Amino acid sequence: MKKLITKILPLVYGQYFNIYSLFTPKKAAHKAFNLLCTVRKGKVRTEQKDFLDNAKLEVEDAAGHQLQSYRWPGKKETILLVHGWESNTFRWRNLIKKLQDAEFNIIAFDAPSHGYSSGKLLYVPLYEKALHYMTKKYTPKYIIGHSVGGMTLMYNEFKNPNPKVEKLVTIGAPSEFHEFMDNYQKILKFSNRFMTVLDGYIFDRFGFHIQDFSSSRFAQSNTKKGLLFHDRLDKIAPYHASENVHKNWASSKLISTEGLGHSMHQEEVNNQIIEFLEA
Repeated sequence: MKKLITKILPLVYGQYFNIYSLFTPKKAAHKAFNLLCTVRKGKVRTEQKDFLDNAKLEVEDAAGHQLQSYRWPGKKETILLVHGWESNTFRWRNLIKKLQDAEFNIIAFDAPSHGYSSGKLLYVPLYEKALHYMTKKYTPKYIIGHSVGGMTLMYNEFKNPNPKVEKLVTIGAPSEFHEFMDNYQKILKFSNRFMTVLDGYIFDRFGFHIQDFSSSRFAQSNTKKGLLFHDRLDKIAPYHASENVHKNWASSKLISTEGLGHSMHQEEVNNQIIEFLEA
């Protein structure tokens, strides 16, 4: 019964939006967008509290949210860590240990609606506002992003290039917004007509069409040194995303793995990040 409900429920949602949009297209698009962006997990769990609580820095008022920031102090350059969807700063624990050993000054923050930060929704333009604020305040020399965090730092560099940031690292990052939306349409069986309505809503709200939001396109103007990690068997973000970004990013290096998964917490990955930052 549970499997049947799981199968039917998306179809019910899809038909609801298809019909609802015939009468009030903007409201239907707004609700469908919010459904896509609703964060269902990623708040701090009991076993994560000690690690995070001991490093709490400030609660930042940014991007219309209260964002929890963290610091692990070090003598060397400042690094800013940007986690992915339905995660929080705890995901960086293995890399943070390596960065501490290398004496880097580490800053991190929980995205809107994640960890200790406020909110219920997350989407890249919102995350970019938070990242832009944190970059201006803490002036990192290096920024590292995982998954949607990597997509966000590519957008931030495109939108607000910061001369003080010298190197960027992405790990398992998606590239094309239309791939998210294609999958959303496939799951909920949205009509093509309703997808056109959604595209218009996104353009009116953010100033870009679904097809236009692309890390591989943003990479064309990126002059920073970049290091990209992506597993060929990644089931969350397709490997071709980083391939395409790398092709368009003149000063980037792509490290391809096989069997390390999407999270890529492994020591071999973290060691290569340290080598890249210290080079």
